Amino acid sequence: MNKITTIKELRKKINSFPRVRIAVLPTPLHEVPRFSEAIGGPRIFIKRDDLTGLAFGGNKTRMFEFLLAKAKEEGADTIVGGAGVQSNYSRQLAAACNALGFEIHLVLRRIRGRKDDNIQGNLLLDLLAGASVHIISANEEEQRKAIYDLAAKLKKMGKRPFVVRMANDSDLTPDVVAYVDCFCEIVEQCNEVGINPSRLYLASYDSTQAGLELGRAALGSDIQIMGVAHGVWKAKAVDLITRYANQAAERLDLSCRFNVKDIYNTTDYVGKSYGIPTSTGIKMIKLMARTEGIFLDPVYTSKAMSGLYDHIQRGELTSEDIVIFLHTGGNPALFAYQEELDMEELKNHLDYD
Repeated sequence: MNKITTIKELRKKINSFPRVRIAVLPTPLHEVPRFSEAIGGPRIFIKRDDLTGLAFGGNKTRMFEFLLAKAKEEGADTIVGGAGVQSNYSRQLAAACNALGFEIHLVLRRIRGRKDDNIQGNLLLDLLAGASVHIISANEEEQRKAIYDLAAKLKKMGKRPFVVRMANDSDLTPDVVAYVDCFCEIVEQCNEVGINPSRLYLASYDSTQAGLELGRAALGSDIQIMGVAHGVWKAKAVDLITRYANQAAERLDLSCRFNVKDIYNTTDYVGKSYGIPTSTGIKMIKLMARTEGIFLDPVYTSKAMSGLYDHIQRGELTSEDIVIFLHTGGNPALFAYQEELDMEELKNHLDYD
């Protein structure tokens, strides 16, 4: 049986984990009425985790407060990780490592072929931050091996490496705990504004949604969390979210447990594949920018907003609903996706002397 806790009690459990303060928290929660009106929607509030502070912000900075505290506790001096070339995780990791005095090595995998070799977007920021970057053409398992091989090489050189994602992802409790904490923020901010949202939308495939689900269950909230996947992989999102939420629940000494039937996460808005923008996603990027001055990213949040938009068009949400949209960041990738953003349409707004 799930024992409901309070925010104060839950925060006490969260604070039992080692933590280094590098994020600007709490992030704002504010309404986007012009955007909502443009898509015929209910009231929509955006939780601005694109404003967490380091390196243009994003959801990973929250996670690094806990993950890199663990690395410090274990005596590491070097962090080794990686994902796609335009990885938001890697960009924020490089910045967080600099803020905390770690050496940082990234093994980045091409997603869009040689187009990813262009020094733009997140890759540009990785290099500006001074990260040692190794770009490879590989599948995920080959990349995982390359990360561990690099860590072994650095260890032989006298470094004390600590391996993070995407290689080390068996237990993501630090990441999950960060988003249990975020859910506490959301509840507090909703109470301050005087709203009772029915749904919370976000782009996630694992730990971010796992943390929100765990926070929701622990606090007994009735909000429905609507996860929108940004890609499709061998391991299903609902399985990963369930596993990571249960691992963190045990570590936090919470009674709630999950099975896959408790989790909503859809792949309906992925499009062609991970890292490839969709036409509706691009439409959402432009509409949000042109109605609210807020930018979504081409890989994650634009796809999540496509899901929210579609649910409104299908009548799943009415004017009586109130929706939270978690903006997880990723905006620097826009600069690496110029060709995909329909340059012909953009040029209609441009005039040369």
